[in-house]
Amino acid sequence: MPSPSVRPRPARPLRVHTVLYDGVEEQDFAGHIEVFGIVGGEHLAQSFVTADGTRRVTTSSGMEVVCRDAWSPRSADVIVVPGGGYGEGSGLQREIRRGTLPRALAAARRDGLVMGAVCTGTMLLSAAGLTAGRRCTTHHIAQEELRAQGGHVVGGRIVDDGDLVTAGGVTSGLDLALWLVRRELGVDAALGLEAMLEYEARGTVWTG
Repeated sequence: MPSPSVRPRPARPLRVHTVLYDGVEEQDFAGHIEVFGIVGGEHLAQSFVTADGTRRVTTSSGMEVVCRDAWSPRSADVIVVPGGGYGEGSGLQREIRRGTLPRALAAARRDGLVMGAVCTGTMLLSAAGLTAGRRCTTHHIAQEELRAQGGHVVGGRIVDDGDLVTAGGVTSGLDLALWLVRRELGVDAALGLEAMLEYEARGTVWTG
């Protein structure tokens, strides 16, 4: 499948790291991974990482994914955190209580790095202190908690607050990726991806 037309980027591809963890929801990461994978080549490079280093991750439905790349946020332009369910017993709740990933995300913050999240992945950014006072969104069942933790929850399937870009529930990962491609690589690239995927970007993108 040919790569869609993209505007030139300086010197190197856009580097996207997707953070996986035990109990992560498959659809929360499959959508954006597929989109970024089509771009690929000289324009975008994606890695799959864990806060614990290289290891095997077991998803919410029991699928095993091997993450071979080291945790290296300084070599990323974008970090995307997918959701892991919600509530007691969920992968999300286990990661928040364990604390390793929230601490790693908090330490990763720097100028030039975009933090993204799909669905309840935003709650991991919140646990890291990255959404307080910021415009953001998450799955509707977690919005009240996100608001209580200091996030400025606004309407929109995608909420772009500069270096923080968050998406609503589950399938919105497709739209997060299409928006980031549009923003970073150009409109033509995003429209070309929509044609290849036979999918039209849905919902409102809030950009302030």
